[in-house]
Amino acid sequence: MGILSDREILRQIELGNIVIKPFKRESLGTNSYDVHLGPYLRVYVDSILDAKKDNRSRLIKIPPEGYILQPNRLYLGTTLEYTETYGFVPSIEGRSSVGRLGIQIHVTAGFGDVGFKNYWTLEITAIHPVRIYAGMPIAQLIYTTLEGEPEKTYDKKTSAKYLGSIEEEPIPLPSKLWKDKW
Repeated sequence: MGILSDREILRQIELGNIVIKPFKRESLGTNSYDVHLGPYLRVYVDSILDAKKDNRSRLIKIPPEGYILQPNRLYLGTTLEYTETYGFVPSIEGRSSVGRLGIQIHVTAGFGDVGFKNYWTLEITAIHPVRIYAGMPIAQLIYTTLEGEPEKTYDKKTSAKYLGSIEEEPIPLPSKLWKDKW
């Protein structure tokens, strides 16, 4: 298993195995692609969340002057970029410049699935109060090779709860764990 280089990411984009919209050449790093924060955050309303329920949440549009993240609070955000990945395992990690501000961009969901088609949901937390802005560079996508052929890609699973469409606005979705049968 290896990480794709900038040249290989570009080649796979040309082949249609990686889709990034909008794509900006200047966001391509040596072995990753920088993605940007979408215009909305979602926060849960209740102080106690229930894994078996559709928890209430509210949507916040990030104003031009930015939005201050508070510690001990989970904010769901999205990338501005819509992505599709075929034949590779996409993953998302925070940028070091963002981490140095005390911002974490995922709690546990750093890996995507082959066949994922959507904006990436970010599970944002902050160590201390920090102002963020829509459109700021927030994370980086990394693509690794896959060993073996998957039985079903994410876009072919009937249980896939987070498939999206490029026509939709990048709005963060709350947890849909309550839809799983367990």
